[in-house]
Amino acid sequence: MIQDIAPRVFDPVYREKKPEPDDYVLHYSFNKVMLLRQGETCRIPTFRDLEGEGDWAAEAYYLFSIDGRAYYLNSERETPEFGDWVMEGLQIFRDFSPMYQAFAGITGSQIYRWRQSRKFCGFCGRRTEISHTERAMVCPACGHMEYPKISPAIIVAVIDRERDKLLMSRYAHGSYRRYALIAGFVEVGETFEACVHREVMEEVGLRVKNIRYYKSQPWAFSDTEMVGFVADLDGDPYIRLQEEELSEAGWFSKDEIQEYPPYISVGHEMMRAFKEGRFDR
Repeated sequence: MIQDIAPRVFDPVYREKKPEPDDYVLHYSFNKVMLLRQGETCRIPTFRDLEGEGDWAAEAYYLFSIDGRAYYLNSERETPEFGDWVMEGLQIFRDFSPMYQAFAGITGSQIYRWRQSRKFCGFCGRRTEISHTERAMVCPACGHMEYPKISPAIIVAVIDRERDKLLMSRYAHGSYRRYALIAGFVEVGETFEACVHREVMEEVGLRVKNIRYYKSQPWAFSDTEMVGFVADLDGDPYIRLQEEELSEAGWFSKDEIQEYPPYISVGHEMMRAFKEGRFDR
């Protein structure tokens, strides 16, 4: 999955430190990221790459580090006009290489969106300021603090044990057109297991049982902490589609499941696990 970057080590702890020339710069504008094109590929630039393009270090905000090498956010400056600089949609990180840079690029975008959406205090309306002790936005008037947005969600591989088939669906909206597992955000006061029951019932009208945890992953494309589960069909396999959310849904045998490498999401990993028989009893 996209966060599986071992043997490299991701360190998310916020620090007050100045950038070095070989540290990385992440510059975003809405849903695009600045990259440096080299031939047919692109890479995340360093401060050294931006020498002569203004003082990019002056407004840089520390994000995190990988193997001790830091990544900084600077979306206050403009993309250089000359040279091999490009602005690419964030979807580029679905197939970006190397994988640890894809993880860094999309994770940085989550912090960018949080900072863009928390410029003003939600209590009193005053403009917020950056905390210099932790990753937070602070209101200088009332003291209210805002931390990065992380939305818990579930994704579930529903298996029909009698027919040895996996439930998959397609979204009704958005640009993602491949098959996916049933997923949804956790409501206030709801457990993950209760969310599994509710989302499956709402989206396809099915009951499930034997819910068990698979694994979790940070999914910065949607500011989500995705928690994966496996569940068995409980009763009638007839699908009652929620057309507002899904365009189609169906039961698929192992031979019918189409794979979508690289396996950057927990959903795709679970689809492959079913296809390979790892969920067989």
